[in-house]
Amino acid sequence: MTATATGDRAAAPSATRAEVCVVACAEAWRGDGEVLAATAGTVPALGARLARLTFSPGLLLTDGEAMLPASPEDPDPGHIEGWLPYRKHLSLAARGKRHMMMGASQLDRYGNQNISCVGEWARPRRQLLGSRGAPSNTVNHPVSYWVPRHSARVFVERVDTVSGVGYDRAAEAGGSVARFHELRRVVTDLAVFDFATPDHRMRLVSVHPGVRVANVLERTGFTPAVPDHVPVTREPTGEELRLIREVLDPRGTREREVPG
Repeated sequence: MTATATGDRAAAPSATRAEVCVVACAEAWRGDGEVLAATAGTVPALGARLARLTFSPGLLLTDGEAMLPASPEDPDPGHIEGWLPYRKHLSLAARGKRHMMMGASQLDRYGNQNISCVGEWARPRRQLLGSRGAPSNTVNHPVSYWVPRHSARVFVERVDTVSGVGYDRAAEAGGSVARFHELRRVVTDLAVFDFATPDHRMRLVSVHPGVRVANVLERTGFTPAVPDHVPVTREPTGEELRLIREVLDPRGTREREVPG
């Protein structure tokens, strides 16, 4: 029997899909305490700043270079609470004091991530960013993922190259790799996933307003774990909408990353 979304309904006119995604990303840092929130993408950056302003006031924010902005409302220079040169940033990451929301060109059911290349390693069809910090990120501190275009090209049965380590490979490696490995959330423009299953297989947590479970499954290249009842991703509160629209992103850059 096909699972259905509990309370499946059209998106409320008060919140756009991009704004729902901002809140879904913010929720990834709920309860994190004083850790560095690092992001890749406009929507995750807005989510981290929203979390800092609301339910996770202990979060540290980075300007992406060497400063810790004191004010999520105004991350520009002049409102700085600390200096974070790259060597200290990497020290935080190595000690597990960072929770990063990365992007992914490919993800499989166990959270193995590819941002290196598409096709055979020796002769790829597409050259991407390269592994960068993904290997060390995924074995040293919590990692979540943001995918602004949910498709079967991203959610694949097997990634072409492993950049970020998934649960199956972490378990196989054992030791400190498995001990400090933690993938928290995957947020897309359609849904939210986690890995809270006995075998750490990706699980559908919620679908965004106006999205059906079938929409998500047909755009996913593997079968995730799907509960009998899938809730709808929560929409922003009135105060959260005000903060997003008037304080954090008055120019509406979020809508370019997740078109309505």
